[in-house]
Amino acid sequence: MSNPANLKYTASHEWIKTETDGTVSVGITQHAQELLGDMVFVESPAIGRKLKAGEECAVVESVKAAADVYAPVSGVVVEVNSDLDSAPEKINNDPYAAWMFKMKPDSAADVAVLMDAAAYQSVVDSEAH
Repeated sequence: MSNPANLKYTASHEWIKTETDGTVSVGITQHAQELLGDMVFVESPAIGRKLKAGEECAVVESVKAAADVYAPVSGVVVEVNSDLDSAPEKINNDPYAAWMFKMKPDSAADVAVLMDAAAYQSVVDSEAH
């Protein structure tokens, strides 16, 4: 699966989608879920939590490992995807539809400077060697 061109990405394998209301949806990439395997648990950040870019803010657990999820930008958590509480496998089924949380970024410019799909693919390719 290729990385959707309409999203932004981080080196720690999060994807970011800017919504029409200015919030951003955050999830883990196809590459990340393939490395982790079958998801069994998702711990989301609390609504209202203030995050700094790069801060550990969520956890995904699979049958193989647990991994931290990092805030892609600074901002406030405004919503969490409660569907993942009972169905974490949605991340495996379609990681780009299964957002984990939404946040209101402190600055839209912070989102704009994140990696595009091609730059993220270069990170993935470099890890494969």
